[in-house]
Amino acid sequence: MAPPPTPEPIRTPLVPGEPQPSTKESSLTLERGLSLLQAVAESESEAPTISDLAATVGVSRAAVYRLLGPLQSRGLVRREGSKVRLGLGVLWLAGRVLPQLRVASLPSLRALAERVGATVHLTVADGSEAQAVAVVEPSWTSYHVSYRVGSRHPVQRGAAGRAVDLPPGGPRWVASSGDLQPGAFAVAAPVRGVPGLRASVGVVALQPLAPEEVGPLVLETAESVAEALR
Repeated sequence: MAPPPTPEPIRTPLVPGEPQPSTKESSLTLERGLSLLQAVAESESEAPTISDLAATVGVSRAAVYRLLGPLQSRGLVRREGSKVRLGLGVLWLAGRVLPQLRVASLPSLRALAERVGATVHLTVADGSEAQAVAVVEPSWTSYHVSYRVGSRHPVQRGAAGRAVDLPPGGPRWVASSGDLQPGAFAVAAPVRGVPGLRASVGVVALQPLAPEEVGPLVLETAESVAEALR
């Protein structure tokens, strides 16, 4: 049977007599819209006004009104007179982040779990807490640590939490024993190079881990996860 014909690409019709935006103009508009959304998000106390946003983004008040239109229609911002706040649409977007992180990281985490025969997890910092967002257990071991997705602990405790904020040029991974659970051993390395993300990849086991052997493997996996998330 012959394959179905390839559909023609959809093209937006040009309106005679009206100037069409160039790719450069469209990119500039998108950049300004994102800068506007970021300016609203970064206001921690009083909501910024139209004038505040115009000064921050470096555009006119009229341009701010134009940029707000698409953001308002998608629920990303809302206006209260001359003030602008984040809309509930941002919560919906935020709720889609962790599932996508989980899906993107699972292949790399699974490969590490099978290689070292221990439970592997991706941990993301949420303020002062660290949360496990993806966990993979090895398929061939007789016993291993059971680690629940959604588990939280202070970011200063455990290898996974402390690895999140390792400074560049410092230690490449962190090892711990019994910090979160007596008799558990862990090694974790930070996920670097993903804007806005504080995260780590960790291995946890019920027997001592050799950091000099497991550390490079965890670091390699963290780099692979970062690449998948970019």
